[in-house]
Amino acid sequence: MFSEQRSYLIALCIFLAGAAYFIPFLGAAPLFDWDEINFAESAREMLVTGDFITVQIDYQPFWEKPPLFFWLQAVSMTLFGVNEFAARFPNAVFGMLTLLLFFFLGKKLHNTRLAVIWVFSMAGSFLPALYFKSGIIDPVFNFFIFCGVVCLAASIHHVGNRLSLHYAVLSGVFIGLATLTKGPVALLVFLLTAFVYWLAIHRRKIYTWPHVLRFAVSYSVVAGIWFGLDVYRNGIDFLFEFIIYQWDLLTTPVAGHSGPFYYHFVVILFGCFPMSVVGIPLLFQRRHISEPWDFSRWMQILFWVVLILFSLVKTKILHYSSLAYFPLSYLAARYIERMAGPAGMPVWQRMLLAVIGILIAAMLFAAPWLAQRPELIMPFVKDPFAADCLTTNVSWDGWESWIGMAYLLCVGFTLLFILRKNITNGLLFLYASTALCLFLYLKAVIPRIAGYSQGPAIAFYKSLQGEKVYVNPYGFKSYAQYFYFQKPPGDPAESRDLRWLVSGAIDRPAYFVAKTTTAAELEGKTDMLLLGKEGGYVFFMRQPPQSNPDAATPNIP
Repeated sequence: MFSEQRSYLIALCIFLAGAAYFIPFLGAAPLFDWDEINFAESAREMLVTGDFITVQIDYQPFWEKPPLFFWLQAVSMTLFGVNEFAARFPNAVFGMLTLLLFFFLGKKLHNTRLAVIWVFSMAGSFLPALYFKSGIIDPVFNFFIFCGVVCLAASIHHVGNRLSLHYAVLSGVFIGLATLTKGPVALLVFLLTAFVYWLAIHRRKIYTWPHVLRFAVSYSVVAGIWFGLDVYRNGIDFLFEFIIYQWDLLTTPVAGHSGPFYYHFVVILFGCFPMSVVGIPLLFQRRHISEPWDFSRWMQILFWVVLILFSLVKTKILHYSSLAYFPLSYLAARYIERMAGPAGMPVWQRMLLAVIGILIAAMLFAAPWLAQRPELIMPFVKDPFAADCLTTNVSWDGWESWIGMAYLLCVGFTLLFILRKNITNGLLFLYASTALCLFLYLKAVIPRIAGYSQGPAIAFYKSLQGEKVYVNPYGFKSYAQYFYFQKPPGDPAESRDLRWLVSGAIDRPAYFVAKTTTAAELEGKTDMLLLGKEGGYVFFMRQPPQSNPDAATPNIP
């Protein structure tokens, strides 16, 4: 009884710590183009139109994603308003749920010690923690897939009793929810993981037809909530377009997001530090010791399925491999727990921990330090737009680079712990240091870096909110004008044609945001008024033919 009360007390502490870690400063930085703004805008347009079935961007059907994540964002925006905090809040909640899941699952499979280490592994590594403070889809998507795989492992473990069939139903529900979040790639990852596990155990029978039927029915019912309604309302065309786009993501580098095969290997190694270095030995382990649910094997297989699948996919985007964070965090925790004896960490692992830790600390130091001294890097910047962005007037306090120096000291203290064979405490200290470093960096540095890359454009869009005007980027693609201008519905169809806005018979003022590298194309037009320049952006206005030349212009940021 006392043990159960203690477990719930620890879980409450994890929940509160997760809330204190993930929720603060969610709105400190603007949403980033493309994905964060894209998704937030779809949720905003749901609220504006009242249409929660058809996903839209610029009030046109958006073929790329199902609506579940946008529903969550729309609820959040109803509570907190249309802003950055509301767009990111659902992921913060799922971050807290993920930590709780890890604690209870780790305790059920092993013990409280491993459960707590597992929580530290996820919360104390850079990219995993960062994603729960973002406005992208993947944290929710990954949570549901992971739950589906866990339920599959539990169902196979309990084959022979009714509990096994219940887990099969739950597995279908979670994979259905994942499909409603990001699409059928959820089912692909799930089935590949199950297939590889079947091969790994030498093709022994792991499921019965009643299991398959229950999974299929529960999956179809959940996924069909939206797909069926949408086909009923809009016909089969949308579904075809959706499937075609998902196939394009797998077979072609969509939107120019290509990269080498090893792209995601590098992302995991550096982005998931320190758990990536800690978990390496178990990623390559061939002989599996007996443990509940054969869970290490499941996690190992899930990791490699995700990493190899998205390495083969032509479109390379940073967060595509983010599902691998879930199994990697477990394997890292399992490795730490098994190192409780006197055996020290291998030399190669200590060296890798030191090298990557020093490199990351150096980058954390260099980013704000160089940003405050642009003259040092200007000679090496070959992109004229990037060079102009560095001239943006961004205010710094001067102490931000010391976060990197402090992290370097933490890496050093960790290595001292490890050399003295106090490995568990050393790595937990590094996890805690990484979490604190990221927490401070997201508040002190990231908003200022965003100020260089998109700050002037966003401020310009905000200055036009509520005006009956057209607002468009010129020469580059962006979603920021929709969300930060809060574009209303009802504009004429021709307003989506940039040529009409630049040269046609417009019926209201048209505003343009151009990069300094393409601004000359607008400067040469006699009816185009130059409003100003800030950083890498130039702002223009075009009045309707025969309109009032004394019309007010916005305050240029």
